[in-house]
Amino acid sequence: MTPPIFVSHGSPTLIFDDVPARDFLMQLGNALPRPKAILAVSAHWETLAPSITAAPAPPTIHDFGGFPEVMYQQQYPAPGDPALAARIKALLDGAGLPATLDPARGLDHGAWVPLKLAFPAADIPVLQLSLQTHLGPAHHLRLGEALRPLAEEGVLILGSGSLTHDLRSVSWRGPNAEPDWVKSFGDWVNQALAEGRVDDLVNYRSLAPNAARNHPTEEHFLPLFVALGAAGKGAHMAQLHTSVTFSVLRMDAFEFAA
Repeated sequence: MTPPIFVSHGSPTLIFDDVPARDFLMQLGNALPRPKAILAVSAHWETLAPSITAAPAPPTIHDFGGFPEVMYQQQYPAPGDPALAARIKALLDGAGLPATLDPARGLDHGAWVPLKLAFPAADIPVLQLSLQTHLGPAHHLRLGEALRPLAEEGVLILGSGSLTHDLRSVSWRGPNAEPDWVKSFGDWVNQALAEGRVDDLVNYRSLAPNAARNHPTEEHFLPLFVALGAAGKGAHMAQLHTSVTFSVLRMDAFEFAA
């Protein structure tokens, strides 16, 4: 089995920023068994129902504005895999989660930024699965559970979001000290994962300290549930990385193994 992973992808400029999370992602690919394909679940693709990229050569999407020109020159020319996309659709359909295929959509920065660091050769097929933010954590746990056969077949299921994501409080040039309201939430999530408290995590909005402040909207937290669900019941969490950028973005990464 290829253990599913959740990573915090930070700003698009992570590929250039001199921060610990960048160093971690640059060594991640070498630390993992080579996957036969990667299914990325990014915070930056939301649809009403699950959708899977099915392009044979997905383009690189520059889904951001106001960044240096060099950011818009970045490419990640990984191949797609239409046959695998059809298999993913069949798994979701069979689990009562009807899905569609998108033959045109490419890879957004939530996918290509961490992958460009971890797998710079861009020679592994990459697909994306969309989020349904309006359906919450339990739905995304179900998505992950339906995808578990892929992990057993050597596909890396990569949830890409952020452990915390209050952009209103970001300190772009200020000190990198972690405020208590960020630390309390991040530590609660880590402990809940370590103890296997899946129900508490699903209900984190009412149980975790400062949950709404760290996630004014949920899209950057939901990819974690897909990775967790894909590992299966009773999965064990290993923390791969923790650091803070821009004061309030916790860049934690986790691996989930059965």
